Amino acid sequence: MGTELPKQFLELYAKPVLMHTIQCFVDFDPHCELILVLPIAHQELWAQLCLKHSFLMPHKIASGGETRFHSVLNGLKLIQGEGIVFIHDGVRPLVSQQTLERCCVMAEEFGNAIPVLPITESLRKLDGDQNTSVDRSLYFSVQTPQTFRSVQILQSYLQPYEPGFTDDATVVERAGYKIHLVEGNPQNIKITTPTDLIIAEAFIRATHQTT
Repeated sequence: MGTELPKQFLELYAKPVLMHTIQCFVDFDPHCELILVLPIAHQELWAQLCLKHSFLMPHKIASGGETRFHSVLNGLKLIQGEGIVFIHDGVRPLVSQQTLERCCVMAEEFGNAIPVLPITESLRKLDGDQNTSVDRSLYFSVQTPQTFRSVQILQSYLQPYEPGFTDDATVVERAGYKIHLVEGNPQNIKITTPTDLIIAEAFIRATHQTT
Protein backbone atom coordinates (compact mmCIF):
# COMPACT_ATOMS: atom_id res chain seq x y z
CA MET A 1 0.00 0.00 0.00
CA GLY A 2 2.98 2.28 0.55
CA THR A 3 1.63 3.86 3.74
CA GLU A 4 2.89 3.78 7.32
CA LEU A 5 -0.60 3.01 8.58
CA PRO A 6 -1.50 -0.69 8.11
CA LYS A 7 -4.02 -1.03 5.30
CA GLN A 8 -6.78 -2.48 7.48
CA PHE A 9 -6.80 0.82 9.40
CA LEU A 10 -6.89 3.13 6.39
CA GLU A 11 -10.03 5.24 6.10
CA LEU A 12 -12.66 4.05 3.67
CA TYR A 13 -15.88 6.02 3.41
CA ALA A 14 -15.25 7.77 6.74
CA LYS A 15 -14.15 4.78 8.83
CA PRO A 16 -11.35 2.20 8.87
CA VAL A 17 -11.47 -0.63 6.33
CA LEU A 18 -11.59 -3.19 9.12
CA MET A 19 -14.78 -1.75 10.57
CA HIS A 20 -16.53 -2.10 7.22
CA THR A 21 -15.38 -5.71 7.08
CA ILE A 22 -16.70 -6.52 10.53
CA GLN A 23 -20.01 -4.84 9.72
CA CYS A 24 -20.57 -7.33 6.87
CA PHE A 25 -20.66 -10.20 9.35
CA VAL A 26 -22.76 -8.38 11.93
CA ASP A 27 -25.30 -7.59 9.21
CA PHE A 28 -25.34 -11.27 8.27
CA ASP A 29 -25.74 -12.48 11.87
CA PRO A 30 -26.13 -9.88 14.65
CA HIS A 31 -25.36 -12.60 17.19
CA CYS A 32 -22.12 -13.81 15.63
CA GLU A 33 -19.06 -14.05 17.86
CA LEU A 34 -16.25 -11.90 16.48
CA ILE A 35 -12.59 -12.76 16.96
CA LEU A 36 -10.13 -10.23 15.59
CA VAL A 37 -6.52 -11.34 15.09
CA LEU A 38 -4.07 -8.42 15.27
CA PRO A 39 -0.33 -8.09 15.78
CA ILE A 40 0.40 -7.02 19.33
CA ALA A 41 1.93 -3.79 18.00
CA HIS A 42 -1.42 -2.82 16.37
CA GLN A 43 -3.77 -3.57 19.24
CA GLU A 44 -3.47 -0.20 20.98
CA LEU A 45 -4.05 1.63 17.69
CA TRP A 46 -7.18 -0.45 17.13
CA ALA A 47 -8.44 0.45 20.60
CA GLN A 48 -7.92 4.14 19.81
CA LEU A 49 -9.78 3.82 16.49
CA CYS A 50 -12.69 2.06 18.20
CA LEU A 51 -12.93 4.96 20.65
CA LYS A 52 -12.66 7.57 17.89
CA HIS A 53 -15.37 6.00 15.75
CA SER A 54 -17.60 4.86 18.63
CA PHE A 55 -17.20 1.28 17.42
CA LEU A 56 -19.00 -0.69 20.10
CA MET A 57 -19.48 -4.13 18.52
CA PRO A 58 -18.36 -6.77 21.05
CA HIS A 59 -15.31 -8.73 19.92
CA LYS A 60 -12.38 -10.69 21.24
CA ILE A 61 -8.80 -10.03 20.20
CA ALA A 62 -6.14 -12.67 19.54
CA SER A 63 -2.51 -11.85 18.88
CA GLY A 64 -1.09 -12.41 15.42
CA GLY A 65 1.54 -15.07 14.89
CA GLU A 66 4.64 -15.57 12.77
CA THR A 67 2.62 -16.73 9.74
CA ARG A 68 -1.02 -16.76 8.64
CA PHE A 69 -1.25 -20.33 9.95
CA HIS A 70 -0.13 -19.29 13.43
CA SER A 71 -2.38 -16.21 13.43
CA VAL A 72 -5.43 -18.30 12.55
CA LEU A 73 -4.44 -20.88 15.16
CA ASN A 74 -4.33 -18.17 17.83
CA GLY A 75 -7.81 -17.04 16.82
CA LEU A 76 -9.17 -20.59 16.81
CA LYS A 77 -8.03 -21.06 20.40
CA LEU A 78 -10.68 -18.55 21.49
CA ILE A 79 -13.57 -20.49 19.94
CA GLN A 80 -15.99 -22.01 22.40
CA GLY A 81 -18.59 -24.58 21.45
CA GLU A 82 -19.60 -25.91 18.04
CA GLY A 83 -20.73 -23.86 15.09
CA ILE A 84 -19.71 -22.42 11.72
CA VAL A 85 -16.39 -20.60 11.56
CA PHE A 86 -15.76 -17.90 8.94
CA ILE A 87 -12.08 -17.02 8.46
CA HIS A 88 -11.89 -13.76 6.57
CA ASP A 89 -9.30 -11.24 5.42
CA GLY A 90 -9.71 -7.98 7.32
CA VAL A 91 -9.07 -6.05 4.11
CA ARG A 92 -12.01 -7.57 2.21
CA PRO A 93 -14.77 -5.13 3.27
CA LEU A 94 -17.14 -5.88 0.39
CA VAL A 95 -18.09 -9.52 0.84
CA SER A 96 -21.79 -9.79 0.00
CA GLN A 97 -24.54 -11.19 2.18
CA GLN A 98 -25.27 -13.69 -0.60
CA THR A 99 -21.67 -14.96 -0.52
CA LEU A 100 -21.84 -15.37 3.25
CA GLU A 101 -25.14 -17.24 2.93
CA ARG A 102 -23.74 -19.60 0.28
CA CYS A 103 -20.67 -20.29 2.41
CA CYS A 104 -22.73 -20.94 5.52
CA VAL A 105 -25.21 -23.29 3.84
CA MET A 106 -22.46 -25.30 2.11
CA ALA A 107 -20.35 -25.57 5.27
CA GLU A 108 -23.33 -26.68 7.33
CA GLU A 109 -24.11 -29.45 4.85
CA PHE A 110 -20.64 -30.58 3.75
CA GLY A 111 -18.26 -29.29 6.43
CA ASN A 112 -16.56 -26.48 4.54
CA ALA A 113 -16.91 -23.92 1.76
CA ILE A 114 -14.63 -21.42 0.04
CA PRO A 115 -15.87 -18.69 -2.30
CA VAL A 116 -14.26 -18.59 -5.73
CA LEU A 117 -14.59 -16.75 -9.03
CA PRO A 118 -13.80 -18.01 -12.53
CA ILE A 119 -10.67 -16.64 -14.18
CA THR A 120 -11.60 -14.13 -16.88
CA GLU A 121 -8.08 -13.31 -18.11
CA SER A 122 -5.99 -15.59 -20.30
CA LEU A 123 -3.32 -17.51 -18.41
CA ARG A 124 0.17 -18.61 -19.33
CA LYS A 125 2.41 -21.01 -17.43
CA LEU A 126 6.08 -20.13 -17.02
CA ASP A 127 8.53 -23.05 -17.11
CA GLY A 128 12.15 -21.91 -17.11
CA ASP A 129 12.58 -19.65 -20.12
CA GLN A 130 9.51 -21.10 -21.86
CA ASN A 131 5.84 -20.23 -21.41
CA THR A 132 2.68 -21.93 -22.59
CA SER A 133 -1.02 -21.15 -22.53
CA VAL A 134 -3.26 -23.05 -20.11
CA ASP A 135 -7.00 -23.70 -20.02
CA ARG A 136 -8.36 -21.01 -17.72
CA SER A 137 -11.63 -22.92 -17.26
CA LEU A 138 -9.70 -25.32 -15.00
CA TYR A 139 -8.77 -22.57 -12.55
CA PHE A 140 -10.52 -20.28 -10.07
CA SER A 141 -9.41 -17.33 -7.98
CA VAL A 142 -10.00 -17.90 -4.27
CA GLN A 143 -11.62 -15.40 -1.92
CA THR A 144 -12.54 -15.41 1.74
CA PRO A 145 -14.30 -16.09 4.05
CA GLN A 146 -13.11 -19.67 4.03
CA THR A 147 -15.82 -21.35 6.04
CA PHE A 148 -15.83 -24.52 8.15
CA ARG A 149 -17.64 -26.47 10.76
CA SER A 150 -15.73 -25.73 13.94
CA VAL A 151 -14.93 -29.39 14.59
CA GLN A 152 -13.34 -29.74 11.15
CA ILE A 153 -11.18 -26.61 11.27
CA LEU A 154 -10.06 -27.17 14.87
CA GLN A 155 -9.04 -30.74 14.12
CA SER A 156 -7.19 -29.67 10.98
CA TYR A 157 -5.16 -27.08 12.88
CA LEU A 158 -3.79 -29.77 15.17
CA GLN A 159 -1.32 -30.51 12.36
CA PRO A 160 2.20 -29.10 12.63
CA TYR A 161 2.87 -26.08 10.44
CA GLU A 162 4.16 -26.59 6.91
CA PRO A 163 5.33 -23.80 4.52
CA GLY A 164 2.82 -25.03 1.95
CA PHE A 165 -0.11 -23.97 4.18
CA THR A 166 -0.92 -20.79 2.26
CA ASP A 167 -4.57 -20.65 3.36
CA ASP A 168 -7.03 -22.45 5.58
CA ALA A 169 -8.44 -24.64 2.82
CA THR A 170 -4.94 -26.01 2.24
CA VAL A 171 -4.67 -26.96 5.91
CA VAL A 172 -8.07 -28.66 5.89
CA GLU A 173 -7.33 -30.41 2.60
CA ARG A 174 -4.07 -31.75 4.02
CA ALA A 175 -6.05 -33.18 6.95
CA GLY A 176 -7.95 -35.32 4.45
CA TYR A 177 -11.11 -33.35 3.84
CA LYS A 178 -12.59 -32.53 0.44
CA ILE A 179 -12.89 -28.80 -0.21
CA HIS A 180 -16.22 -27.48 -1.50
CA LEU A 181 -16.49 -24.41 -3.72
CA VAL A 182 -19.22 -21.78 -3.82
CA GLU A 183 -19.67 -18.68 -5.93
CA GLY A 184 -18.03 -15.54 -4.55
CA ASN A 185 -18.84 -11.96 -5.50
CA PRO A 186 -16.66 -9.81 -7.79
CA GLN A 187 -16.78 -6.82 -5.42
CA ASN A 188 -15.12 -8.92 -2.69
CA ILE A 189 -11.70 -7.54 -3.52
CA LYS A 190 -8.68 -7.66 -1.24
CA ILE A 191 -7.42 -4.13 -0.64
CA THR A 192 -3.68 -4.24 -1.17
CA THR A 193 -2.94 -1.20 -3.37
CA PRO A 194 -4.10 2.45 -3.51
CA THR A 195 -6.13 1.57 -6.61
CA ASP A 196 -8.02 -1.08 -4.66
CA LEU A 197 -8.96 1.54 -2.07
CA ILE A 198 -10.38 3.80 -4.78
CA ILE A 199 -12.39 0.93 -6.26
CA ALA A 200 -13.76 -0.07 -2.84
CA GLU A 201 -14.79 3.53 -2.15
CA ALA A 202 -16.63 3.65 -5.48
CA PHE A 203 -18.48 0.40 -4.71
CA ILE A 204 -19.56 1.65 -1.28
CA ARG A 205 -20.70 5.03 -2.60
CA ALA A 206 -22.71 3.32 -5.32
CA THR A 207 -24.37 1.07 -2.73
CA HIS A 208 -25.33 4.00 -0.52
CA GLN A 209 -26.77 5.88 -3.48
CA THR A 210 -29.08 2.99 -4.36
CA THR A 211 -30.34 2.26 -0.84
